[in-house]
Amino acid sequence: MYLEFFGFDKKPFELVPDPDFIYLSRSHRKAVTYLDYGIRERAGFLLLTGDVGSGKTTLIRDLIGKKYERVVLAKVFNTRVSIEQLLAMINEEYGMEVAGKDKVSLIRDLNDFLLGQYAAGNHPILIIDEAQNLEADLLEEVRLLSNLESSHNKLLQIILVGQPELRDTMASPGLMQLRQRISVSCHLHALSLDETQAYILHRMKVAGNAEAVHFTEEAVELIYRFSRGIPRLVNIICDFLMLAAFADEVRTVTAQMTEEVGADLDFERTYWGGGPDLPPEGGVVACAAGEEALGRIERRLETMENELSARLPQALKSVAETMQKMQADFSHRVAEQERRVAELGERLATVSSAVQGLALSAPDRPAAGFARRLMDGVGMGGKK
Repeated sequence: MYLEFFGFDKKPFELVPDPDFIYLSRSHRKAVTYLDYGIRERAGFLLLTGDVGSGKTTLIRDLIGKKYERVVLAKVFNTRVSIEQLLAMINEEYGMEVAGKDKVSLIRDLNDFLLGQYAAGNHPILIIDEAQNLEADLLEEVRLLSNLESSHNKLLQIILVGQPELRDTMASPGLMQLRQRISVSCHLHALSLDETQAYILHRMKVAGNAEAVHFTEEAVELIYRFSRGIPRLVNIICDFLMLAAFADEVRTVTAQMTEEVGADLDFERTYWGGGPDLPPEGGVVACAAGEEALGRIERRLETMENELSARLPQALKSVAETMQKMQADFSHRVAEQERRVAELGERLATVSSAVQGLALSAPDRPAAGFARRLMDGVGMGGKK
């Protein structure tokens, strides 16, 4: 709605994970470095955790988008499953037939596939997102997949991605062997205040206009307080602030605007589960949130519609007058061309008569011979 007004190519604060918008804070940059190292060195298990909305999926998609030599990727995002279902999803990601096969068959097929990839010099990697939903016994089954190996190397590298609860699950006594297999472990922290401001400017720049809106220092501080530095929540409140700025036709986001949007969204109660007296914070859009801002937008659209309705008759009249003028001009030019053609015809007839008279008056004179040849050349001499 506000893209054209602010000169954006695409929405700067979209909630859908988009690697093009990835912003590397200190902890994000550290995680990328660790994961990149782990993949290139073919380390064992890799573990990435972070709060909801901290950017785990965006970071993983950015990682997937990189070109690693001879890497074959499988990605699993649905983790509320049984071990048979998990194996089926893994094999299907690798392009294998899974219909009607039991656990033993699925593991055998996976082992054969991985051996074939190893022989071809490829590097299979399995990414399991939302891994905090895996129960301890299922995590143990995942660990057993890492036992698939040749005589010299592991056949499969596994990256576990999840919320902090995943670390709590892995801390259980029964998963000691899994913990010992973790070669690289990193956690995404919330943005700092300075990083929040840089994050907002970064996303506007990627969207096509870093100077579309000026966020005052007080407004950024409120955004940070509301969101607690969680990127997804920064996106939510900033998207509503862009709507509010569009509705008011302003290019500065103030503390007052931010307070109003925070109150409209009721961050703490709706998204953090707290009471109204606690610092409001962001999350997902509620049904009635932002009604005031949306009302301003509706009023502005109504004004624009009224202005268009008032201007349209005059515009149509101007177009009709222009068309009539063009038609009259064209008719005049056609008439002028016809007049010139008629005049040329009359001149040609006069010349023809003169030539015929010359040829008949003195047939033996040289000029008469020239006249007859001229008449023959233009088709006026008749038969010889």
